Amino acid sequence: MTWAMHITLAPTWFDPAETGALLTPYLCLRALHDALVKPMPDGPMAPCLATRWHESADGLTYDFELRQGVTFHNGDPFTAEDVQFSFERYKGAGAAELKKQVKAIEIVHPHHIRFVLHDPWPDFLTFYATPATAAGWIVPKTYTEKIGNDAFKNQPVGLGPYRFVSYTPGIELVLEAYPDYWRKTPAVQRLVFKSVPEPATRLAMLKQREADVTYAIYSTLGEDVQRDPNLKLEPTLAGIQWGCFVDMYDPKSPWHDQRVRLAANHAINRQAINESETLGYSKLVGGIIPATYDFALPFEPYAYDPTKAKALLKEAGYAKGFDAGDYSCDAVYASVIESVVNDLGAIGIRAKVQPLERAAIQGAQREKKVKNLTFMGSGAPGNAATRIEAFMYSKGVQSFLKDPEIDQWFEQQSRERTRTTREGLLHKIQQKVYDDASFMPIWQLGFLCVTGPRVAVSGLGLIPDYIYSAPYEDVRLKA
Repeated sequence: MTWAMHITLAPTWFDPAETGALLTPYLCLRALHDALVKPMPDGPMAPCLATRWHESADGLTYDFELRQGVTFHNGDPFTAEDVQFSFERYKGAGAAELKKQVKAIEIVHPHHIRFVLHDPWPDFLTFYATPATAAGWIVPKTYTEKIGNDAFKNQPVGLGPYRFVSYTPGIELVLEAYPDYWRKTPAVQRLVFKSVPEPATRLAMLKQREADVTYAIYSTLGEDVQRDPNLKLEPTLAGIQWGCFVDMYDPKSPWHDQRVRLAANHAINRQAINESETLGYSKLVGGIIPATYDFALPFEPYAYDPTKAKALLKEAGYAKGFDAGDYSCDAVYASVIESVVNDLGAIGIRAKVQPLERAAIQGAQREKKVKNLTFMGSGAPGNAATRIEAFMYSKGVQSFLKDPEIDQWFEQQSRERTRTTREGLLHKIQQKVYDDASFMPIWQLGFLCVTGPRVAVSGLGLIPDYIYSAPYEDVRLKA
Protein backbone atom coordinates (compact mmCIF):
# COMPACT_ATOMS: atom_id res chain seq x y z
CA MET A 1 0.00 0.00 0.00
CA THR A 2 1.51 3.30 -1.08
CA TRP A 3 1.02 6.82 0.26
CA ALA A 4 1.92 9.80 -1.93
CA MET A 5 3.07 12.13 0.85
CA HIS A 6 2.62 15.90 0.70
CA ILE A 7 5.90 16.42 2.54
CA THR A 8 9.47 15.15 2.48
CA LEU A 9 9.93 12.78 5.39
CA ALA A 10 12.70 13.60 7.86
CA PRO A 11 14.70 11.07 9.93
CA THR A 12 13.99 13.12 13.06
CA TRP A 13 10.43 11.76 12.77
CA PHE A 14 11.73 8.19 13.12
CA ASP A 15 12.79 8.91 16.73
CA PRO A 16 10.19 9.91 19.35
CA ALA A 17 12.78 11.82 21.40
CA GLU A 18 12.62 15.04 19.36
CA THR A 19 8.89 15.23 18.63
CA GLY A 20 7.37 18.71 18.62
CA ALA A 21 3.82 19.68 19.61
CA LEU A 22 2.72 18.69 16.12
CA LEU A 23 0.93 15.81 14.44
CA THR A 24 3.29 15.29 11.48
CA PRO A 25 5.89 13.06 13.21
CA TYR A 26 3.15 10.57 14.14
CA LEU A 27 2.91 9.67 10.45
CA CYS A 28 6.09 7.67 11.12
CA LEU A 29 5.87 7.07 14.87
CA ARG A 30 2.55 5.22 14.59
CA ALA A 31 4.11 2.73 12.17
CA LEU A 32 7.52 2.20 13.76
CA HIS A 33 6.87 2.72 17.45
CA ASP A 34 4.31 2.33 20.20
CA ALA A 35 3.35 4.20 23.37
CA LEU A 36 2.25 3.18 26.82
CA VAL A 37 -1.05 4.90 26.12
CA LYS A 38 -2.29 6.58 22.93
CA PRO A 39 -5.46 7.52 21.04
CA MET A 40 -7.02 4.55 19.26
CA PRO A 41 -10.43 3.85 17.69
CA ASP A 42 -11.78 2.82 21.10
CA GLY A 43 -10.73 5.93 23.01
CA PRO A 44 -8.38 8.92 23.41
CA MET A 45 -6.30 7.15 26.08
CA ALA A 46 -6.33 3.50 25.05
CA PRO A 47 -4.14 0.92 26.85
CA CYS A 48 -1.25 -0.08 24.58
CA LEU A 49 2.13 -0.95 26.08
CA ALA A 50 0.59 -0.21 29.46
CA THR A 51 -2.34 -2.50 30.23
CA ARG A 52 -3.54 -0.36 33.14
CA TRP A 53 -2.47 2.63 35.23
CA HIS A 54 -3.37 4.17 38.57
CA GLU A 55 -3.07 7.61 40.17
CA SER A 56 -2.56 7.71 43.93
CA ALA A 57 -5.15 9.49 46.09
CA ASP A 58 -2.70 12.31 46.86
CA GLY A 59 -1.89 12.81 43.16
CA LEU A 60 1.83 12.25 43.69
CA THR A 61 2.38 8.86 42.06
CA TYR A 62 1.29 7.18 38.83
CA ASP A 63 1.79 3.43 38.43
CA PHE A 64 1.78 1.72 35.02
CA GLU A 65 1.51 -2.03 34.56
CA LEU A 66 3.32 -2.99 31.35
CA ARG A 67 2.30 -5.49 28.72
CA GLN A 68 4.31 -8.71 28.99
CA GLY A 69 5.75 -10.87 26.20
CA VAL A 70 6.30 -7.89 23.89
CA THR A 71 9.52 -7.64 21.88
CA PHE A 72 11.18 -4.90 19.85
CA HIS A 73 11.74 -5.45 16.13
CA ASN A 74 15.29 -6.68 16.86
CA GLY A 75 14.10 -9.24 19.42
CA ASP A 76 14.97 -7.30 22.59
CA PRO A 77 12.31 -7.76 25.31
CA PHE A 78 10.28 -4.70 26.33
CA THR A 79 10.70 -3.82 30.03
CA ALA A 80 10.34 -0.94 32.47
CA GLU A 81 13.99 -0.01 31.82
CA ASP A 82 13.03 0.99 28.27
CA VAL A 83 10.25 3.21 29.62
CA GLN A 84 12.60 4.94 32.06
CA PHE A 85 15.29 5.34 29.37
CA SER A 86 12.84 6.76 26.81
CA PHE A 87 11.57 9.36 29.26
CA GLU A 88 15.07 10.44 30.31
CA ARG A 89 16.31 10.91 26.72
CA TYR A 90 13.15 12.73 25.59
CA LYS A 91 13.77 16.36 24.63
CA GLY A 92 10.75 17.27 22.49
CA ALA A 93 7.59 19.27 23.23
CA GLY A 94 6.72 19.43 26.92
CA ALA A 95 10.05 17.91 28.00
CA ALA A 96 11.01 20.79 30.30
CA GLU A 97 7.62 20.81 32.01
CA LEU A 98 7.53 17.02 32.42
CA LYS A 99 11.04 16.84 33.86
CA LYS A 100 10.37 19.76 36.18
CA GLN A 101 7.29 18.01 37.59
CA VAL A 102 8.61 14.42 37.78
CA LYS A 103 10.73 13.80 40.89
CA ALA A 104 11.69 10.18 40.19
CA ILE A 105 10.94 7.16 38.02
CA GLU A 106 10.96 3.94 39.99
CA ILE A 107 11.20 0.49 38.41
CA VAL A 108 9.06 -1.61 40.74
CA HIS A 109 9.77 -4.72 38.67
CA PRO A 110 10.41 -5.34 34.94
CA HIS A 111 6.72 -4.85 34.07
CA HIS A 112 5.71 -2.19 36.60
CA ILE A 113 6.96 1.41 36.56
CA ARG A 114 6.11 4.29 38.88
CA PHE A 115 6.34 8.03 38.23
CA VAL A 116 6.73 10.13 41.38
CA LEU A 117 5.89 13.85 41.21
CA HIS A 118 7.20 16.70 43.35
CA ASP A 119 3.66 18.04 43.78
CA PRO A 120 0.22 17.00 42.51
CA TRP A 121 0.01 17.87 38.81
CA PRO A 122 -3.42 17.40 37.21
CA ASP A 123 -1.95 17.43 33.70
CA PHE A 124 0.53 14.58 34.08
CA LEU A 125 -1.51 12.10 32.03
CA THR A 126 -2.37 14.73 29.42
CA PHE A 127 1.32 15.49 28.91
CA TYR A 128 2.55 11.89 29.16
CA ALA A 129 -0.28 9.70 27.90
CA THR A 130 -1.52 11.64 24.88
CA PRO A 131 0.45 12.78 21.80
CA ALA A 132 0.59 16.27 23.27
CA THR A 133 4.15 14.98 23.72
CA ALA A 134 5.93 11.78 22.67
CA ALA A 135 7.52 11.18 26.07
CA GLY A 136 5.49 7.98 26.49
CA TRP A 137 6.64 6.48 23.16
CA ILE A 138 9.22 3.80 23.79
CA VAL A 139 12.59 3.00 22.21
CA PRO A 140 14.91 0.09 23.11
CA LYS A 141 17.48 1.07 25.74
CA THR A 142 20.16 -1.51 24.92
CA TYR A 143 20.04 -1.00 21.15
CA THR A 144 19.90 2.82 21.31
CA GLU A 145 22.80 3.06 23.76
CA LYS A 146 24.83 0.71 21.58
CA ILE A 147 24.43 2.58 18.26
CA GLY A 148 23.92 6.14 19.55
CA ASN A 149 21.16 8.68 19.02
CA ASP A 150 22.28 9.86 15.58
CA ALA A 151 22.56 6.33 14.20
CA PHE A 152 19.16 5.45 15.67
CA LYS A 153 17.47 7.93 13.33
CA ASN A 154 18.90 6.07 10.33
CA GLN A 155 18.24 2.55 11.65
CA PRO A 156 15.24 2.88 13.98
CA VAL A 157 14.00 -0.09 15.98
CA GLY A 158 10.64 0.08 17.71
CA LEU A 159 7.61 -1.75 19.03
CA GLY A 160 5.16 -0.70 16.32
CA PRO A 161 3.21 -2.72 13.76
CA TYR A 162 5.81 -2.13 11.04
CA ARG A 163 9.59 -2.36 11.02
CA PHE A 164 12.10 -0.27 9.13
CA VAL A 165 13.34 -1.58 5.76
CA SER A 166 14.89 1.42 4.00
CA TYR A 167 14.85 5.18 3.71
CA THR A 168 15.95 7.06 0.62
CA PRO A 169 16.22 10.76 1.54
CA GLY A 170 13.76 12.87 -0.40
CA ILE A 171 12.31 9.80 -2.11
CA GLU A 172 10.65 7.17 0.08
CA LEU A 173 10.40 5.24 3.33
CA VAL A 174 9.72 1.49 3.08
CA LEU A 175 8.35 -0.56 5.99
CA GLU A 176 7.34 -4.20 6.38
CA ALA A 177 4.78 -5.78 8.68
CA TYR A 178 6.04 -6.98 12.06
CA PRO A 179 4.22 -10.32 12.46
CA ASP A 180 4.64 -10.37 16.27
CA TYR A 181 2.98 -7.00 16.90
CA TRP A 182 1.01 -7.43 20.12
CA ARG A 183 -2.31 -6.01 18.91
CA LYS A 184 -2.59 -7.93 15.64
CA THR A 185 -0.54 -8.93 12.62
CA PRO A 186 -0.92 -6.10 10.10
CA ALA A 187 -3.20 -6.84 7.14
CA VAL A 188 -0.90 -5.22 4.56
CA GLN A 189 2.61 -6.67 4.24
CA ARG A 190 4.43 -3.58 2.95
CA LEU A 191 3.92 0.17 3.39
CA VAL A 192 5.62 2.68 1.12
CA PHE A 193 5.63 6.40 1.91
CA LYS A 194 6.70 8.34 -1.19
CA SER A 195 7.65 12.02 -0.90
CA VAL A 196 5.73 13.86 -3.63
CA PRO A 197 5.55 17.59 -2.77
CA GLU A 198 3.74 18.52 -6.01
CA PRO A 199 -0.04 18.03 -5.48
CA ALA A 200 -0.89 17.54 -9.17
CA THR A 201 1.67 14.71 -9.32
CA ARG A 202 0.20 13.09 -6.21
CA LEU A 203 -3.25 13.14 -7.72
CA ALA A 204 -1.97 11.72 -11.02
CA MET A 205 -0.33 8.87 -9.10
CA LEU A 206 -3.69 7.96 -7.57
CA LYS A 207 -5.42 8.05 -10.93
CA GLN A 208 -2.72 5.81 -12.43
CA ARG A 209 -2.80 3.47 -9.39
CA GLU A 210 0.82 4.24 -8.54
CA ALA A 211 -0.35 5.32 -5.08
CA ASP A 212 -3.36 4.45 -2.92
CA VAL A 213 -3.74 7.37 -0.49
CA THR A 214 -2.66 10.99 -0.61
CA TYR A 215 -3.01 14.04 1.60
CA ALA A 216 -3.43 17.79 1.10
CA ILE A 217 -5.23 18.02 -2.25
CA TYR A 218 -6.68 21.52 -2.31
CA SER A 219 -8.39 24.09 -4.51
CA THR A 220 -9.20 23.07 -8.10
CA LEU A 221 -7.53 19.67 -7.63
CA GLY A 222 -10.04 18.93 -4.87
CA GLU A 223 -12.84 19.80 -7.25
CA ASP A 224 -11.28 17.41 -9.78
CA VAL A 225 -11.44 14.60 -7.21
CA GLN A 226 -15.13 15.26 -6.60
CA ARG A 227 -15.80 14.69 -10.31
CA ASP A 228 -13.84 11.41 -10.55
CA PRO A 229 -15.92 8.28 -9.71
CA ASN A 230 -12.77 6.21 -9.09
CA LEU A 231 -11.45 8.49 -6.35
CA LYS A 232 -12.86 9.29 -2.93
CA LEU A 233 -12.44 12.62 -1.17
CA GLU A 234 -12.13 12.03 2.59
CA PRO A 235 -11.87 15.40 4.37
CA THR A 236 -10.85 15.41 8.02
CA LEU A 237 -10.87 18.38 10.41
CA ALA A 238 -7.24 18.93 11.32
CA GLY A 239 -5.32 21.16 13.69
CA ILE A 240 -5.46 24.92 13.93
CA GLN A 241 -3.09 27.02 11.80
CA TRP A 242 -2.01 30.56 12.56
CA GLY A 243 0.56 33.25 11.89
CA CYS A 244 3.14 34.41 14.44
CA PHE A 245 4.49 37.95 14.76
CA VAL A 246 8.03 36.80 15.50
CA ASP A 247 9.45 40.29 16.17
CA MET A 248 6.57 41.63 18.27
CA TYR A 249 8.83 42.23 21.30
CA ASP A 250 11.29 44.35 19.32
CA PRO A 251 10.35 48.03 19.96
CA LYS A 252 11.67 48.90 16.49
CA SER A 253 9.30 46.45 14.75
CA PRO A 254 5.86 47.58 13.55
CA TRP A 255 4.52 44.34 15.06
CA HIS A 256 5.40 45.69 18.52
CA ASP A 257 2.21 47.80 18.28
CA GLN A 258 -0.96 45.88 19.16
CA ARG A 259 -2.93 48.04 16.70
CA VAL A 260 -0.75 46.80 13.82
CA ARG A 261 -1.25 43.16 14.82
CA LEU A 262 -4.98 43.78 15.07
CA ALA A 263 -4.99 45.48 11.66
CA ALA A 264 -3.34 42.40 10.12
CA ASN A 265 -6.04 40.20 11.63
CA HIS A 266 -8.84 42.36 10.26
CA ALA A 267 -7.21 42.40 6.80
CA ILE A 268 -7.62 38.67 6.12
CA ASN A 269 -10.69 37.37 4.29
CA ARG A 270 -10.58 33.95 5.91
CA GLN A 271 -13.86 32.68 4.48
CA ALA A 272 -12.85 33.49 0.90
CA ILE A 273 -9.55 31.63 1.41
CA ASN A 274 -11.47 28.72 2.97
CA GLU A 275 -13.77 28.39 -0.03
CA SER A 276 -11.01 28.68 -2.62
CA GLU A 277 -8.38 26.50 -0.92
CA THR A 278 -10.25 23.90 1.17
CA LEU A 279 -13.66 23.88 -0.58
CA GLY A 280 -15.25 25.34 2.55
CA TYR A 281 -14.29 22.40 4.79
CA SER A 282 -12.13 24.47 7.17
CA LYS A 283 -13.57 26.01 10.34
CA LEU A 284 -12.78 29.68 11.04
CA VAL A 285 -11.43 30.38 14.54
CA GLY A 286 -10.32 33.29 16.68
CA GLY A 287 -7.68 31.46 18.74
CA ILE A 288 -5.13 28.68 18.45
CA ILE A 289 -6.80 26.18 20.82
CA PRO A 290 -9.59 23.96 19.42
CA ALA A 291 -12.95 24.58 21.08
CA THR A 292 -13.23 20.85 21.87
CA TYR A 293 -10.14 20.90 24.12
CA ASP A 294 -10.66 20.88 27.87
CA PHE A 295 -10.30 24.42 29.34
CA ALA A 296 -10.56 26.02 25.88
CA LEU A 297 -12.06 29.52 25.68
CA PRO A 298 -13.53 29.83 22.17
CA PHE A 299 -13.35 33.14 20.32
CA GLU A 300 -15.11 34.43 17.25
CA PRO A 301 -12.72 34.97 14.32
CA TYR A 302 -11.43 38.52 13.90
CA ALA A 303 -13.87 40.07 11.42
CA TYR A 304 -12.78 40.77 7.86
CA ASP A 305 -12.78 44.58 7.82
CA PRO A 306 -10.10 46.18 5.59
CA THR A 307 -11.45 49.67 6.31
CA LYS A 308 -10.94 49.18 10.05
CA ALA A 309 -7.54 47.61 9.35
CA LYS A 310 -6.36 50.68 7.41
CA ALA A 311 -7.65 52.97 10.16
CA LEU A 312 -5.71 51.02 12.79
CA LEU A 313 -2.54 51.25 10.70
CA LYS A 314 -2.97 54.99 10.29
CA GLU A 315 -3.57 55.40 14.03
CA ALA A 316 -0.35 53.47 14.70
CA GLY A 317 1.62 55.76 12.38
CA TYR A 318 1.74 53.54 9.30
CA ALA A 319 -0.72 55.30 7.01
CA LYS A 320 1.35 54.24 3.98
CA GLY A 321 1.89 50.74 5.29
CA PHE A 322 5.31 49.12 5.69
CA ASP A 323 7.56 46.36 4.41
CA ALA A 324 7.02 43.28 6.59
CA GLY A 325 9.75 41.09 5.10
CA ASP A 326 9.43 37.33 4.62
CA TYR A 327 6.41 35.31 5.71
CA SER A 328 7.94 31.83 6.16
CA CYS A 329 5.68 28.80 5.84
CA ASP A 330 5.42 25.10 5.14
CA ALA A 331 5.63 24.72 1.36
CA VAL A 332 2.39 22.67 1.40
CA TYR A 333 0.50 25.79 2.47
CA ALA A 334 2.32 28.35 0.29
CA SER A 335 -0.86 29.07 -1.70
CA VAL A 336 -2.76 29.79 1.54
CA ILE A 337 -0.07 32.19 2.70
CA GLU A 338 0.01 33.77 -0.76
CA SER A 339 -3.69 34.61 -0.26
CA VAL A 340 -3.00 35.95 3.23
CA VAL A 341 -0.10 38.06 1.93
CA ASN A 342 -2.33 39.44 -0.85
CA ASP A 343 -4.91 40.50 1.76
CA LEU A 344 -2.19 42.12 3.90
CA GLY A 345 -0.87 43.91 0.81
CA ALA A 346 -4.32 45.35 0.15
CA ILE A 347 -4.05 47.42 3.36
CA GLY A 348 -0.38 48.30 2.83
CA ILE A 349 1.48 45.56 4.72
CA ARG A 350 3.93 44.28 2.11
CA ALA A 351 5.28 40.75 2.73
CA LYS A 352 6.88 38.02 0.65
CA VAL A 353 6.07 34.31 0.91
CA GLN A 354 9.05 32.15 1.88
CA PRO A 355 8.10 28.46 1.50
CA LEU A 356 10.26 25.77 3.13
CA GLU A 357 10.02 21.98 3.40
CA ARG A 358 8.16 20.91 6.54
CA ALA A 359 11.17 19.58 8.44
CA ALA A 360 13.11 22.76 7.60
CA ILE A 361 10.39 25.18 8.73
CA GLN A 362 9.73 23.21 11.92
CA GLY A 363 13.45 23.16 12.70
CA ALA A 364 13.83 26.89 12.03
CA GLN A 365 10.84 27.68 14.26
CA ARG A 366 12.06 25.40 17.04
CA GLU A 367 15.54 26.96 16.91
CA LYS A 368 14.03 30.48 16.73
CA LYS A 369 15.79 31.23 13.45
CA VAL A 370 12.73 32.63 11.64
CA LYS A 371 12.08 36.37 11.44
CA ASN A 372 9.21 38.73 10.65
CA LEU A 373 6.16 36.47 10.11
CA THR A 374 5.93 32.69 10.25
CA PHE A 375 3.07 30.24 9.74
CA MET A 376 2.51 27.61 12.42
CA GLY A 377 0.01 24.90 13.16
CA SER A 378 -0.64 21.99 15.47
CA GLY A 379 -2.94 19.01 15.42
CA ALA A 380 -1.41 17.49 18.55
CA PRO A 381 -3.94 16.28 21.13
CA GLY A 382 -4.02 17.56 24.68
CA ASN A 383 -5.89 20.36 26.41
CA ALA A 384 -5.60 24.13 26.68
CA ALA A 385 -2.66 23.82 29.08
CA THR A 386 -0.57 21.66 26.73
CA ARG A 387 -1.19 24.03 23.82
CA ILE A 388 -0.35 27.05 26.00
CA GLU A 389 2.84 25.35 27.25
CA ALA A 390 4.06 24.69 23.72
CA PHE A 391 3.11 27.98 22.02
CA MET A 392 2.44 30.71 24.65
CA TYR A 393 4.61 29.94 27.69
CA SER A 394 7.99 31.64 27.21
CA LYS A 395 9.87 28.38 27.93
CA GLY A 396 7.80 26.37 25.45
CA VAL A 397 9.73 24.61 22.69
CA GLN A 398 7.78 26.38 19.93
CA SER A 399 6.72 29.59 21.67
CA PHE A 400 7.57 33.09 20.43
CA LEU A 401 5.72 34.80 23.30
CA LYS A 402 7.63 36.32 26.21
CA ASP A 403 4.92 37.58 28.54
CA PRO A 404 5.71 37.45 32.30
CA GLU A 405 2.02 37.62 33.18
CA ILE A 406 1.19 34.60 30.99
CA ASP A 407 4.16 32.71 32.48
CA GLN A 408 2.98 33.46 36.02
CA TRP A 409 -0.60 32.33 35.32
CA PHE A 410 0.62 29.18 33.56
CA GLU A 411 2.92 28.17 36.42
CA GLN A 412 0.16 28.91 38.93
CA GLN A 413 -2.42 26.74 37.12
CA SER A 414 -0.01 23.81 36.82
CA ARG A 415 -0.05 23.47 40.63
CA GLU A 416 -3.78 24.13 41.01
CA ARG A 417 -6.00 21.11 41.78
CA THR A 418 -9.29 23.03 42.03
CA ARG A 419 -10.73 22.78 38.56
CA THR A 420 -12.66 26.06 38.51
CA THR A 421 -9.65 28.07 39.75
CA ARG A 422 -7.41 26.39 37.21
CA GLU A 423 -9.88 26.98 34.39
CA GLY A 424 -10.04 30.65 35.33
CA LEU A 425 -6.27 31.02 35.02
CA LEU A 426 -6.15 29.24 31.66
CA HIS A 427 -9.03 31.42 30.41
CA LYS A 428 -7.12 34.55 31.50
CA ILE A 429 -4.16 33.52 29.34
CA GLN A 430 -6.34 32.88 26.31
CA GLN A 431 -8.24 36.16 26.74
CA LYS A 432 -5.02 38.15 27.03
CA VAL A 433 -3.58 36.55 23.90
CA TYR A 434 -6.78 37.37 21.98
CA ASP A 435 -7.00 40.95 23.26
CA ASP A 436 -3.32 41.55 22.49
CA ALA A 437 -3.72 40.00 19.00
CA SER A 438 -0.61 37.95 19.74
CA PHE A 439 -1.40 35.56 16.88
CA MET A 440 -3.00 35.70 13.45
CA PRO A 441 -5.36 32.66 13.54
CA ILE A 442 -6.45 31.38 10.14
CA TRP A 443 -8.63 28.31 10.68
CA GLN A 444 -9.01 24.77 11.90
CA LEU A 445 -7.88 23.15 8.70
CA GLY A 446 -10.24 21.14 6.52
CA PHE A 447 -7.62 18.56 5.51
CA LEU A 448 -8.53 17.12 2.12
CA CYS A 449 -7.37 13.50 1.75
CA VAL A 450 -8.00 11.26 -1.26
CA THR A 451 -8.09 7.46 -1.61
CA GLY A 452 -7.73 5.45 -4.79
CA PRO A 453 -9.69 2.51 -6.21
CA ARG A 454 -7.56 -0.29 -4.63
CA VAL A 455 -8.27 0.81 -1.06
CA ALA A 456 -10.66 -1.14 1.16
CA VAL A 457 -9.76 0.57 4.47
CA SER A 458 -7.70 3.77 4.27
CA GLY A 459 -7.40 4.26 8.02
CA LEU A 460 -8.73 7.81 7.65
CA GLY A 461 -11.20 8.72 10.37
CA LEU A 462 -10.74 5.51 12.39
CA ILE A 463 -9.21 7.46 15.27
CA PRO A 464 -11.29 10.52 16.22
CA ASP A 465 -9.49 13.85 15.67
CA TYR A 466 -6.54 12.15 13.93
CA ILE A 467 -6.19 13.31 10.34
CA TYR A 468 -3.89 10.71 8.80
CA SER A 469 -4.27 6.97 8.14
CA ALA A 470 -4.16 4.94 11.38
CA PRO A 471 -3.91 2.47 12.96
CA TYR A 472 -1.64 1.15 10.20
CA GLU A 473 -2.29 -2.45 11.23
CA ASP A 474 -5.96 -1.92 10.29
CA VAL A 475 -5.50 -0.56 6.75
CA ARG A 476 -6.53 -2.91 3.95
CA LEU A 477 -6.47 -3.24 0.20
CA LYS A 478 -9.30 -4.79 -1.75
CA ALA A 479 -8.87 -8.51 -2.43
